[in-house]
Amino acid sequence: MTYRNPPTTPRKSATFDDYTLSEIRRAAATGIYDIRGAGAKRKLPHFDDLLFLGASISRYPLEGYRERCDTSVVLGSRHAKKPIELNIPITIAGMSFGSLSGPAKEALGRGATLSGTSTTTGDGGMTEEERGHSKQLVYQYLPSRYGMNLRDLRRADAIEVVVGQGAKPGGGGMLLGQKISDRVAEMRTLPKGIDQRSASRHPDWTGPDDLEIKILELREITDWEKPIYVKVGGARPYYDTALAVKAGADVVVVDGMQGGTAATQEVFIENVGQPTLACIRPAVQALQDLGMHRKVQLIVSGGIRNGADVAKALALGVDAVSIGTAALVALGDNDPRWEAEYNELGTTSGAYDDWHEGKDPAGITTQDPELMKRVDPVAAGRRLANYLKVMTLEAQTIARACGKNSLHNLEPEDLVALTIEAAAMAGVPLAGTSWIPGKNGF
Repeated sequence: MTYRNPPTTPRKSATFDDYTLSEIRRAAATGIYDIRGAGAKRKLPHFDDLLFLGASISRYPLEGYRERCDTSVVLGSRHAKKPIELNIPITIAGMSFGSLSGPAKEALGRGATLSGTSTTTGDGGMTEEERGHSKQLVYQYLPSRYGMNLRDLRRADAIEVVVGQGAKPGGGGMLLGQKISDRVAEMRTLPKGIDQRSASRHPDWTGPDDLEIKILELREITDWEKPIYVKVGGARPYYDTALAVKAGADVVVVDGMQGGTAATQEVFIENVGQPTLACIRPAVQALQDLGMHRKVQLIVSGGIRNGADVAKALALGVDAVSIGTAALVALGDNDPRWEAEYNELGTTSGAYDDWHEGKDPAGITTQDPELMKRVDPVAAGRRLANYLKVMTLEAQTIARACGKNSLHNLEPEDLVALTIEAAAMAGVPLAGTSWIPGKNGF
């Protein structure tokens, strides 16, 4: 009789999983790295790893929707004559015309205005539709200077000097030729149909002292009326925040690695920068050490999805958050109604990230005239406003449960963490203990 070893179940490697194997094969076949949009897709410590401690005997909750919970915020009160006053602490992040279609940019402006908040231009300049439908519009001043002009600087309600993005701190942007239409080419002073790569650093300054000069220049151009933001990717948030404050910023924007991008190398998106959760406490600490917390406002972005995320960020010390990817989803991005067309592109709704190709079935990340017709700016703007309303109500509900009559009264003491990593990053106790990893040397 012949004896055989019983068969074993095939086991795939956690290191060389199916996606990694497919990437190796793709690289071997093409000889080029992969480019995509969106932000980091790997599992990272995030706001889900934090929980609120609602009121009980030791805390007194507010009653339902009958007791007021303020959501307003003022941005840019340090130096600007006309700081931005918002009804909610949720703003729309910078996303360029070129990356997004004209109707999508208009919809962002409409939704933000309906909600009493601001939206932001992005690389490539200001469109008339966006300016016309945005009550509060922040103008991004980027290394590329694409579309930049003094007239639009003065027409903006604030200026955001972009030093970096969370998805690619230290890297420049991309806009491939198929998305550079006649209008995009004219606004950016580029040849139509030719790939464009944005610079990774500003051409006329190299450090914080130069940034201070640049901020003063922008203030003079705008007669000291407009708040000046400085946006950095989440790499060294303590020092970058401190240096932005030293340079004279009214508002600091810190973008974590879950923040999206129109197009960049996937190896960059997944391996450079820090999670949003890890960026907040160092940035807040820098402001506190300088005696500027709440005097210079802090905005955090990167992976904000719901009212709980908003409330947790505010409890950790930020003044407002900014959303990008979530706003696009609210407009209709990655909608299952276009599943058949996503399948034709080799993907599925919820995973589509080839925004650089300009073939977006939802009509949002494209310059194709036929696809763009699928975006109704009025209806899409209303959906965005509904989403922002729900996020705000969710954050208020949590704040009331913690006994707070303002979202900005939430504090770290209201939070605990589910993991050691989140506890260390957020600077709050591990649930069920009084232990904050790393505090007092432990």
